[in-house]
This record gives sequence, structure tokens and C-alpha cells, in this order.
Amino acid sequence: MKKYLIFCFFIVSVLRLWAQPETYEWRTPSKNSSESMPCGGGDVGMNVWCEDGDVLFYLSRSGCFDENNTLLKLGRFRIHLSKPFNPQSFRQQLVLSDGYCQVTDGQQWVLIWADVEKPVIHVEVSKEKEKTDVEVTYESWRTRDHELTQRERFQCSYKFSAPKGLMTLRDSIIAKEDGITFLHHNGAVTIFDATVSQQKMDAVKDRLTNPLKHLTFGGRLHGDQFTLKGHTEGRYASTPYEGWTYRSKRPLQRHAFTITLATCQGTIDQWQALLTHTERSIQTKRDQKVTRDWWHQFWQRSYVEAPGSDLVRNYTLFRYMLGCNSRGQWPTKFNGGLFTFDPEYVEKADEYRLSPDYRNWGGGVHTAQNQRLVYWPMLKNGDYDLLLPQLDFYLSIYQNAEERSRLYWGHEGACLTEQIENYGLPCYPEYGTKRPDGFDPGLERNAWLEYEWDTCLEFCMMALEAHRYCGMDITKYVPMIKSCLRFFDEHYQYLANQRGAKRLDGNGKLVLYPGSGGETYKMAYNSTSTIAALRTVAAAMSDSILLSRLPDITIRNGMIAPALHYERVQNTESMQLYPVFPWRMYGVGRPGLDIARNTYQNDSLALEFRSHVGWKQDAIWAACLGLTDEAERLITKKLGNGPHRFPAFWGPGFDWTPDHNWGGSGMIALQEMLLQEVGDTILLFPAWPRQWDVRFKLHASGNTTVEAELRGGQVKIINVTPIARRKDIVTE
Repeated sequence: MKKYLIFCFFIVSVLRLWAQPETYEWRTPSKNSSESMPCGGGDVGMNVWCEDGDVLFYLSRSGCFDENNTLLKLGRFRIHLSKPFNPQSFRQQLVLSDGYCQVTDGQQWVLIWADVEKPVIHVEVSKEKEKTDVEVTYESWRTRDHELTQRERFQCSYKFSAPKGLMTLRDSIIAKEDGITFLHHNGAVTIFDATVSQQKMDAVKDRLTNPLKHLTFGGRLHGDQFTLKGHTEGRYASTPYEGWTYRSKRPLQRHAFTITLATCQGTIDQWQALLTHTERSIQTKRDQKVTRDWWHQFWQRSYVEAPGSDLVRNYTLFRYMLGCNSRGQWPTKFNGGLFTFDPEYVEKADEYRLSPDYRNWGGGVHTAQNQRLVYWPMLKNGDYDLLLPQLDFYLSIYQNAEERSRLYWGHEGACLTEQIENYGLPCYPEYGTKRPDGFDPGLERNAWLEYEWDTCLEFCMMALEAHRYCGMDITKYVPMIKSCLRFFDEHYQYLANQRGAKRLDGNGKLVLYPGSGGETYKMAYNSTSTIAALRTVAAAMSDSILLSRLPDITIRNGMIAPALHYERVQNTESMQLYPVFPWRMYGVGRPGLDIARNTYQNDSLALEFRSHVGWKQDAIWAACLGLTDEAERLITKKLGNGPHRFPAFWGPGFDWTPDHNWGGSGMIALQEMLLQEVGDTILLFPAWPRQWDVRFKLHASGNTTVEAELRGGQVKIINVTPIARRKDIVTE
């Protein structure tokens, strides 16, 4: 019996070790911040690198929006050791299994990790056998008000329509002997007020949620054995900064300090009270164990492993980056997440400076077609907690969007636009600052975004799928989902009533005009992507009345058409393939597979638009259609190494670096190559090349997990939970 138990323990241990990702490592220091690696947890992200003997990191936290809706960084931290690392034995490691980063030469270590339960960053510097001194400098580029240049304005929600003289306001920085406190406090007036006025919503302003007014965020650096040494000035990349250096009081073998963060909507005193409360709750040993346990179980949820495969390694590295915002109040932004770095290493611009706060396409505005790709793969990964910041984002704003519908058109339903602010209104510049007299105040005057309202339905579907996958209680999301569906039903009847005597067509169907096929097929009549979205969500909600009023998708010349009619092509996305993904009306094992494949392979615009770059979905569609060779070709490009030292820092693509919708779309495609569901049937390796050895654990509906392996062209099913689902698996 004892030998049997030892054997069982050994087998379980091997299985656990298999599911723990390998440590990612560099053996030489970096040249600059573009050669940083991510580290984080909870809702905190850091870019860590070693340059000229110092260890540096940028610090970001979800939700740190200033008055202009720029997602500000919280500063840069520089750790200086009294003796540099030995270059012969230098290692910078991202220990994925435990969620921390360390720099070492085997004799001295700098260990950095973020608490997953509360916003605290821990830094430990230790040296073997001898004592040493350490300095840490807090560096800030926001020590004075700064007028944004024309290019810089794209980091905020004003973008190309910014008022003259727009400023990023300085932080408050208080350096005392025992630590430095840094914070940004928004005033009472922000871009929210400008947007409400622009969009003629002052009459309902007091009913609108405003997340920016008096928002206060920042933190405090403190170490018991550190004291203020002095002030410094310098320039990193193209940005001048000021620094405050803290030096260890005496040489020790181990030095430690913390950076405690706080964010609240209130007074500075309230913010300080929250910060103090968090500081007092720190129990380093306990917190480290909780954090490492969390990362251990995170990697046990799911995995994809293929020794020697850069694609699979990059999939895992990107999933780690997503895991760093598991507890955020706000979603991970598609255009850099928590891990942007100095912009001159992303693109060369004629004008500098662009500070480390810069990211293209704004910080508080959410581009829904991009955001969705970051969050769809969390279902098969079993990362349901990571879904919550994105679902709660829509929950927090949909009532503001309902106010739009009531005020402008006198009907119900949430009108959630494509480029939407974190307070539920259209983005200020995309709404249009040059609008003709009499132009409908509810519409965006923008060639790409006009009439694009259906992306919200993907996030509604994510909530419904989370319930189908794991039984998540989505009670609080149901009113939002119903409101999004109601908007389309009521608004298109409203528009038809404005044009004529009948609200429905001769067949009793809604006339979805004017509509939009994403940003591509404009002034569309019965857009295919909209119909597919409404049909799928309405069916999941058992909304038989709306289903009875929805028109059919147009099939023309044996292919899925983008719409019954459209007037122009504005962008380059193949919306005619949205019924394949995300709406899964066509695909392997589903009716009409030949029609969908014909569309993918022969539609002239689908061929013209084909690419692996950025948010392009072609790899996903190829996988969903069982086109293995095509999926292999595209995923090799999609999840291949990015242009920077950290291989999962893709981009900029169409957006910014690291391009999270690039990574998300690649992650979805890889999952679809490994596992798909059709009804109760689970398809294994439906588009995976038989010559690629791989092992995975992924999630399916009904609280199901599947572990399987493909080796030497042979499929092995390792484990299916619950065991009753074993009969539903098809391997050919």
C-alpha cells in the first residue's frame, strides 16, 4: 500500500510538473525599455529590464485615467547595486509558474513580484555571503504640467479633436525620509463634461455615471532600511525626468522595499486612508504564498505544451500577460495592456517628446472589435475570473447608453457604440466635431463608425458562454443583454417608422438599414454580421419574438454576402465570415460548411483583406473551417516571435505595442485548431497539423475539461472531466 501511494504521488507530481510552464530567460542585459519583460499580478503590470548595471521597471495599474482619459503609468523605478552583475553568469528570468521576475548572476538577486490580492509590489535585493548597499530611485516625467503635442493627443480620448493647449497635469510627489508618495488627482471637470456637452446630454447629466471626476491614483515607495539620499534629474529615451533616490541605511545581505498602490474616486484624504489601510495589511510571507498558489492554480486550469515550439511558448507568455489583470476594475486594453514602453522604440515619429504614457488610440476609450479578441480565448482557458473586468465594464456603462436612446429617439435599449468611452458615450472625436445642422445627435459622424452598434453583442455572448461553460451566475448581466437586444428591435422599427407607414418589411421582418458590417461595409442593408449576432444572442436568451423578426443572412453565388446591399467599403475586415467566428453558425460539423469554405477561399474581398497582422481573424476562420494547411500557415505568422526581445510583444499592427488583439486572435486560432464543439460533440485536433506534437488541457461547455496529446501523429486522450463527456469526443 505504501509503495502504491508513493507511486500515485509520483504520477500526480509528474502531471502537475507537466502543466507548469517553463521559466523564460535572457542571458544578457538589455539595451533599453523595448527589451523589457512583463511581470505583474492582480491588476498591476511592470516592464522589467536591466540596463547599464541597473534594474529598471515601469509600473502600470488598470484604471489610472487622468482628466483627458489617458491611461497614465505610475512611474519608473531604478535599482542600483553597489556591485554590478557578473556578465558571464547574468540571468534575467520570468518564473511563470510563480509569477515573478528575477535578475541574478548566481551571487546576487533582484526579485520582483506583485501581490495578486492587493495592489502591492515587492522588491527584494539579496546577496550571498556578503553585505551590500542598494539604492532605489523613483523617476517621474510628470513633475510639471505639460502641453500635449499633436501626436501626443492620441494617447487620450480627445485624439485629433483636442482643444488648443490641452495639458497633462502634473502629479503630486511628496518625498520624505522614510519614503516617497506620488499621486494624480483629477479635478471636478474632465473630458466627461466636454463629451456630455458635445453630445447634447446635459439634460440627463446628473443621471450619468462619471468614473473620472475626482479619481485619485498613485502609491508610496517604502522600505524600513531605506532613507532619502537626494534628488536627481535626467533624460531617458526622449523624455526628461526627475528622480528621488533612497539608499539603504547600512550594508545588509537582504534589502526589501514595497510599492503600495491605491485608487479611489474621492478626496486625497480618502485616497491616503485607503493607501494606509493597504500598507497595514501587508504580510509578506503570507502574501507571497497566496500569490504563488494563485499562479500555480492558474497554470493548472489549462495549458498548451509543445517542447521547442515558439508558437506554443508565445501563447503561454501572452496568457501570463493577460493573467496580470485578473482582479482589475477595468479591462486589459487591446493597445498595449499594462506593458507599453517608450514609444520611440515602437515607431519613429517626427516629433518628440512622446512620454512613456503614450499609446496610440487612447487609454480610456475602448474599441470594441479589438477588445473582444483579448477576451474570447479566456473561455477555453478556463480563465473565467479574467473575463469579469470586461463584462463588468459593459455592466457599468450600459445604463448611460440607455439614456442616449431615450433622449435622442424616445425608445428603450442601450445604444453602445464601437469606439466607446469608459462612461458609455461615443468617443469625443469620433462623434464628430463638425456636424451639419439637423444631423441626428444620436449618430457618430464618422465614415468608419457610423451605425456600428452590434459589437456589444459579442460581450453579451461571452457572458452567456461563461454560463454555458462553467455555470457562472450571470444574473446581473441579463438586464444588460436584454437591453442590447431591445435597442436593435426598437431602433430599427423607429427608423422604419420615420421613413414610411410600416415598421417591418412585407415579410414581417426588421429592416436593418442604415447598418454597418463592422468598420468595413458601410450604409449596409441587413448586414450579415449584425444578423448573425442578433440571431445567436437572441437564441441563447430564448427571445422567440425577436428571432421571428430577424431577416435571413444573404447567400449569393454560393458564398456568404457581407449584406443584402452596402454602399461602400471603408476598412479591411471580412465581416462576411463573422457567421463562422464569433457566431459559429458555420464550421466543421455544421450545415453549410461548403458555403463558408467557398466564402473564405473565393470571395474577392476576403482574399484581398487576408493577413495575420493585428486584429485580423483569418487564422481563426481557417481553423474553424478545418482548413489545416491554411491554419498552419497563418498561425505560424500570427504567433511567431514579435519584433522585440520579448517574443509576445507583437505589434504595432494597426494599433500599438504590445498588440493584445494580435495575441488574443492568435490564441483563439490555436485553441480552435486543437478543440472545437458542435452541439454535444467535442472535436479533437480538427485543424492541427498531424506532424506537430502537442499536449493540451482546455475547457468546453458543461464544466468539461479535456486533456489530450498528439504524438507521432497518434491521438491520446489523457483525461476528460466529467468522465461522462468521454463519449462525446471525436478524434477524426
